[in-house]
Amino acid sequence: MQLEIRPDPAEVGRARRWARSRLAGSGIEADEPLAETLILLVSELVTNAVVHTGRPAVLRLSVPDAVSGPTAGERAIGAVVATVRLEVVDASTRAPRLRCSDGDDTNGRGLALVDGLADRWGWNTEGAGKRIWCEVDRCSAVARVTAACEAVPTAYGDLAYEAV
Repeated sequence: MQLEIRPDPAEVGRARRWARSRLAGSGIEADEPLAETLILLVSELVTNAVVHTGRPAVLRLSVPDAVSGPTAGERAIGAVVATVRLEVVDASTRAPRLRCSDGDDTNGRGLALVDGLADRWGWNTEGAGKRIWCEVDRCSAVARVTAACEAVPTAYGDLAYEAV
């Protein structure tokens, strides 16, 4: 499945809506942690293509046929049930690069988010441009988001609070 992207920042929202509909059609519901992770990754990769190249791009989404959740046995052995792959192909030869942004910077965190959320990511040249891709394993996405959402009791001086 693929979507042509115009070099317009409004295309990012259209790409998210398109990806949501494709994921739902593949059995990945909008409220699943995997869907939330993938939509954020779509947003970051498409934003980078639109903002940094100023040229049209193509968003590709590959969802395996079997995307049902893991069984108890598969969870017990850490089996990967399905890998979803996102790709954005653009006409720029400029290599993507991770940047270190200060707290007040308004941009420069996109690839750091991709690096933190995706199980794998990379890029390669394609024709006169490049392809940047990332993959998310369904089991990994569920475990990562579940762990991040658990409340962690914290103490500061005489005060105690929970970060959720």
